[in-house]
Amino acid sequence: MTKQRFTPAYPAELRDRGVRPFRDHRGEYASDNAAYRAIAPKLGCSPDSLRVWCQQAERDAGQRAGLTSAEKDRIKELEREVRELRTANEILKKASAYFAPGGARPPVPEMIAFIADHREVFGVEPICRVLPIAPSTYYARRAILRDPDRASDRAKRDARNSAEIKRAFDASRGRYGARKIWHQLRREGKDIARCTVERLMKALDLQGVVRGKKRTTLPDPAQACPDDKVNREFTAATPNQLWVSDFTYVSSWAGMVYVAFVIDVFARRIVGWRVSTSMTTSFVLDALNQAICQRCSDESDALIHHSDRGSQYLSIRYTERLEEAGIDPSVGSVGDSYDNALAESTIGLFKTEVINFLGPWKSVGQVEWETLKWVSWYNSERLHSAIGYVTPQEAEEKFYANVNTLEKAA
Repeated sequence: MTKQRFTPAYPAELRDRGVRPFRDHRGEYASDNAAYRAIAPKLGCSPDSLRVWCQQAERDAGQRAGLTSAEKDRIKELEREVRELRTANEILKKASAYFAPGGARPPVPEMIAFIADHREVFGVEPICRVLPIAPSTYYARRAILRDPDRASDRAKRDARNSAEIKRAFDASRGRYGARKIWHQLRREGKDIARCTVERLMKALDLQGVVRGKKRTTLPDPAQACPDDKVNREFTAATPNQLWVSDFTYVSSWAGMVYVAFVIDVFARRIVGWRVSTSMTTSFVLDALNQAICQRCSDESDALIHHSDRGSQYLSIRYTERLEEAGIDPSVGSVGDSYDNALAESTIGLFKTEVINFLGPWKSVGQVEWETLKWVSWYNSERLHSAIGYVTPQEAEEKFYANVNTLEKAA
């Protein structure tokens, strides 16, 4: 079956990135339309999309009549708030009739049953915000209750680990917290990560005794140490099976500039990138959002995102975005460049073919413009020995052509 096309919702950062080259280089083209047609393919968008972005930027600057982006965003925000309030009121009405009176927080099993009965109407996350209960608690409980033969590998592993954790917790008569449960399981030869123990204890609503004041705010332990699911095997049988990410720095006259990349391992194609003057979570998140926007559709599954253990990639915002897109996180070990070798190899090419070749650099805008041109050339024109001396774009097109041929033959 031929893959269906979908219309992406371009992230704001990508729209802004399109406006800047147009504004800075429009004088180099015969007309604005010529500039749109030249710059848009390098961004992975249509000339019409780039034209809309540039005209909206003029409205935002007061140079064109119409609603500004801030006004449009505010209208959308108010509409969303109204919808959420109406949904919350409906959930509360259903919950008040479902649970026993008294005002106390219902037991977790009862809340799980309520969510299961009403998830098709309201969705899991909206119900969890109102009750309140963590969505992860619901999903973990449901996975444990599922038929083990039909559960995913992770659900089966979580069910086995949960049984061991519950046994150790009961043996301690409810005294042990996650740290001691983890040490106890290690003594017994059980190889379970501490963050996994913390996550499953939270899902099972198990908490040991705490000396002193009880903490009311707990960090998400699962985001701190995802497993290394790649183990230096940087190969993929299909596109959108394995992405790798990393960023580098560039010295400019205006200060340090940082450049982040997201690479699809199958054909070494750069699917997301970002240039910034600061190495914050938002910086690498923008590159990820571009990749998700351009590559992830409803048919995408089993996608792994691999990075090093930089704080930006292990941040809560970044890991939540991966989870929202259905992408499985993976990280290498601390301080080992071989554990993210493919991303570092691509960055090495970038520094050789752009930074060292074209420098010195005067500004972040200059770095961004040359990076934009290089990524477009790298994906569509540069030959790669690792994929048989073809371009990444050609390698992917050949793959999908073969898939369509086989499906038609079947």
